[in-house]
Amino acid sequence: MADIVEQYFDLLIARLGHVRDTQNTAIHEAAKLCADSIAADKLVFTFGTGHGALPAIETFPRTGTISGFRPIVESSMISFHRVLGDQGARQYRFIHAVEGYGKAILDAHHLDPADTLVLFSHSGINAVILDMALEAKAKGMKVIGVTSLPHSSNTKSRHSSGQRLFEVADVVIDTGVPKSDASLRIDGLKAPVGASSTSITIAIAHALVSATAEELVSRGVEPFVMINPNTEHKEEATRQNDRNYAELWRRLRARS
Repeated sequence: MADIVEQYFDLLIARLGHVRDTQNTAIHEAAKLCADSIAADKLVFTFGTGHGALPAIETFPRTGTISGFRPIVESSMISFHRVLGDQGARQYRFIHAVEGYGKAILDAHHLDPADTLVLFSHSGINAVILDMALEAKAKGMKVIGVTSLPHSSNTKSRHSSGQRLFEVADVVIDTGVPKSDASLRIDGLKAPVGASSTSITIAIAHALVSATAEELVSRGVEPFVMINPNTEHKEEATRQNDRNYAELWRRLRARS
């Protein structure tokens, strides 16, 4: 049997290849929706709970990303790494299953019908994610769901609507990650190891941002691109990045 490190990277490469080969059209469709919002001086909000927050955070202000993407980061939805004590795993397990919280999150961001919402959720079944998807749709926004169809289509919704993210979203990007997420087996160990959903969704997030930038350029709109400041061109990069932050602030100020 191959070394487990090799197994993991082979697995990840295979799953990335599957997304590349099967989700190209969906990612470009999603990018057009994002470009519609950004070109109209609106925003693309990104959100996920738990590990799903990580791809959302990557969309801005990461090097190579563009102004117009706006991650929503709720500390109660991502700080469960402490496990015990303040903002621990038990609190997270409770709060992400509470209906109404997702609407409260969106209400804090002064949404516009021309905004777009990108939701990252492996299962696509829990209350906060469905709250946000349904509320955004009710406001006239477009919703993009990045989720696992092998998981979600075989699991009942935990939301009172009975719906799952892939049933609500305007565009669905399927990670293809199986229900268990972890997939590597070790002799003598019952549970599998080696989760891949986070790595896949982060790759999808950057593909989506890149495709959005390309779509904007094709429309004659120059995107505001974040530059790596940790090079010999730090001053130039900092000036560009401050310009990008100012552009985000301009968009936020317009809706206050």
